[in-house]
Amino acid sequence: MKQLALDIGLAGGPTLENFQPGANAQALQHLRQAVGEAGAPRPPVPTYLWGAPGTGKSHLLRAVYEALRAQGALVGWLDPGTRWPSSFDERWSAVLLHDVHLYNEAQQAAAFNWFINALDPAAGAPRWVLAAGELPPADLPLREDLRSRLAWGHVFQLQPLDEAGLRAVLQRQAHERGMALAADVVDYMLHHFSRDLASLSALLDRLDGFALRTQRAVTIPLLKSMLQGE
Repeated sequence: MKQLALDIGLAGGPTLENFQPGANAQALQHLRQAVGEAGAPRPPVPTYLWGAPGTGKSHLLRAVYEALRAQGALVGWLDPGTRWPSSFDERWSAVLLHDVHLYNEAQQAAAFNWFINALDPAAGAPRWVLAAGELPPADLPLREDLRSRLAWGHVFQLQPLDEAGLRAVLQRQAHERGMALAADVVDYMLHHFSRDLASLSALLDRLDGFALRTQRAVTIPLLKSMLQGE
């Protein structure tokens, strides 16, 4: 019977504090100010983040969601996996729209409804709308009324991390897992695999699990052994 090692090296979830900004410091600062303190008013205009896969959009939206929830705020969340979007909830203090470039017709209709209700002056103080997608607003394959509204406020293009930034993130994630990650292993990962952060983080997660199961130190031979066994 195969014995499974107890996975005690779990990495923490996405936060604004553990986001490696690189060239995206302005966007990060904007989100930090928007989240603010519990009970603080949200920005009166929407914010849209866009960029290629691996530039940190998902990290930032989930970090904002968790930060607002930690303050006790109710938040509307919509992503392409939401099969039956709910109607707008007046108790929400913010609306988060994730991966808008993948929305189907029903999701686009819900997003537009949420957007309009969030900024409706008749409903009192406007709710903050934070959205993200892979394309700039003008190029999104969405209905025109939603596409135009996503460009109303602050728009930030997220840039991928350079090599130094990727190294810093991998080392931090390894540290969060209680995992010793030598510089030569990082070199190998960066020069033999896709350099987008999501892929590298997934590879690190698999490597951590494999090391725990085999009770071996994380080395280049271990990484090669893991890949050969797949």
